[in-house]
Amino acid sequence: MSDSKIPVGGGPRVTALGGGTGLSTMLRGLKYYTNNLTAIVTVADDGGGSGMLRQDLGMPPPGDIRSCLQAMANAEPIMEDLLDYRFQEGSLAGQSFGNLFLAALNGISPSFDQAVARMSEVLAITGQVLPVTNENVNVVAQFENGTSVKGESKISAFKRAQNCRIAQVRMEPEHPAALPAALDAIRKADIILLGPGSLYTSVIPNLLVDGVAEAVAQSNALRIYIANIMTQEGETEGYTVSDHIQALFSHSYPGLFRLCLTNSTPIPEVIALRYAQEGAEPIRHDVEKCRALGVELIDRPVAALENGLVRHNPGHLAHELMTIYEEYKPKDPA
Repeated sequence: MSDSKIPVGGGPRVTALGGGTGLSTMLRGLKYYTNNLTAIVTVADDGGGSGMLRQDLGMPPPGDIRSCLQAMANAEPIMEDLLDYRFQEGSLAGQSFGNLFLAALNGISPSFDQAVARMSEVLAITGQVLPVTNENVNVVAQFENGTSVKGESKISAFKRAQNCRIAQVRMEPEHPAALPAALDAIRKADIILLGPGSLYTSVIPNLLVDGVAEAVAQSNALRIYIANIMTQEGETEGYTVSDHIQALFSHSYPGLFRLCLTNSTPIPEVIALRYAQEGAEPIRHDVEKCRALGVELIDRPVAALENGLVRHNPGHLAHELMTIYEEYKPKDPA
């Protein structure tokens, strides 16, 4: 894929909010369509290697940030291999060099966002990656049966044990301050993208940071939610597209966005059966309920199979998003 898709002037100003693999996958495709790309990333992760560094060093979790930096990088392939490398033994077993690199930069920087900016320079990334907040935050999930659990990494197993839906999630502490640069990127955007990614642990947490949902709601940008392709065990079993949209609106504002991109690529039966054994299924597109919420579904072929897993195809997803932007963006007066 070449940079020839980027128009003169650098392309539209795209601001994407999320976390996890969904956001980084999308960024890999979008960087070929615009130089004006900002990723705003949740920092509520408390599991895995990121959680260990967070606990040991008192820093925000680096994992999702590092994945986004790699996705937008223009560095030599050896650098990406190095950042991806995970130690195999000893006290560092399972930890990635990329996380340690960002942790070291955090140790010599005045703030976490400045450490991320320094790593961005090293990797010569297209655009910018911003933590949504520099504060030490956790996600608390409250369930329909009245129980609750604190910590992103605990939500999935706790939900399965409770066998009921998540009623809402909140941040602890509540109303953490947003990074000013993140709010600025939202206000200046031509396109604001929410997702794809885990609904309650990657997408919604960004909207709970003080000022973020307001900035999105007040923006004149084209605002698009990218729906997941499959439901997620431990978060959204049985959810339709409208269930996802309603959850987003309930945690922010009704009408936060008017467009939702869904996948039209058929999922092979053998793959769907394997997902079903794990409690997941292709998300049902309940068009009328979405329309009742004021959201138009745009069905496009954006899925790909990767090692037996259903994922968004970075190139297809970016192409469809840019096509939608050209179709729906406000037209200049004649």
